[in-house]
Amino acid sequence: MKLSLGPLTYCWNKISLFEYYQAIADTKIETVYLGEVICSRRREMKYKDYLELAHILTAKGKKVILSTMTLIESQSEISELKRIVDNGEFAIEANDMAAVNLASDANIPFVCGPSLNLYNRGSLDIMQKLGMTRFVMPYELSRAWLEQVLAQSTTQFETEVLGYGYMPLAHSARCFTAKHHQKPKLDCQTVCLQYPKGLLTQTQESQPLLRLNGIQTQSAAKVNLINQIPLMSRIGVDYWRLSPTGLDDIELVNQIASCQHNELIEITPSHSAIECNGYWFGEAGMQIHQGVTAL
Repeated sequence: MKLSLGPLTYCWNKISLFEYYQAIADTKIETVYLGEVICSRRREMKYKDYLELAHILTAKGKKVILSTMTLIESQSEISELKRIVDNGEFAIEANDMAAVNLASDANIPFVCGPSLNLYNRGSLDIMQKLGMTRFVMPYELSRAWLEQVLAQSTTQFETEVLGYGYMPLAHSARCFTAKHHQKPKLDCQTVCLQYPKGLLTQTQESQPLLRLNGIQTQSAAKVNLINQIPLMSRIGVDYWRLSPTGLDDIELVNQIASCQHNELIEITPSHSAIECNGYWFGEAGMQIHQGVTAL
């Protein structure tokens, strides 16, 4: 099973973003997703900047996939989407049905991102006929669901599962980060730059609740499925995805890549993030399942 790095969901300044991906270029991650997936008003990075990064990573032996927006709201975003789909060099991750339709019409193979509602074998078969080569399992589904779907396989496509990182829960046309600063969405002044890991919200009892990231709502806890890598490999998962959060990712990736499967359960991230893994085990998503699945 290979390691992949999902698209950055946060708004970082251009210098920090280039430094991060230049460090990623020296890791053993096989596939890197690039692109703005949350909000077109985050203008730190332009299309040409992502292409420049893509070429840097490709020169280091990485396979680059360009990710598309999750929520398309305007004609200008459609135009940008067409430019990404028609880039002529890199594969794409379709995070919206508009991207699926454009890629299919252009006869371009694509990865189905986790925001597409692919909840059964029938929907996956339809996507494959349209050109899907891989799908990222929706984060709220379980190992049991995935095993059942893969057991029904009559044609082959690749499977990718989020293994570590904050989990997207919902998207909205409203920008919650701008609202927090009492700014209109159309004149937000890119306040997301102030929150490189999103804006953590808490309950009245001061317990972590959610993480606001512009129009996206994330889990307050990080999904951690490091100890499930051996089992995922056995049931047919092709890619284990890490969602970017910072330079701590580099150390974690290097540990995972250098360990044998029977050592993976001993790996613990260097920071003290709250973690969860309930969805994978068919439980409430915020739960943390302590046991290790027998191989």
